[in-house]
Amino acid sequence: MAENYTDPSGNTEAFRAFANTGDAPAQTASRTPLIIGAVVIAALLIAAAGWLALG
Repeated sequence: MAENYTDPSGNTEAFRAFANTGDAPAQTASRTPLIIGAVVIAALLIAAAGWLALG
């Protein structure tokens, strides 16, 4: 390793700076639009099946 390498665990301040770097975890997308879309498609399929059965 290089001569000027400083181990982050060598002191508390360096370790905290090392541990706090990086991005925050990405938030997951909401599943509400997916659920609403699935309900709408299911309703359309049921309506189409009923229309074909009765028509």
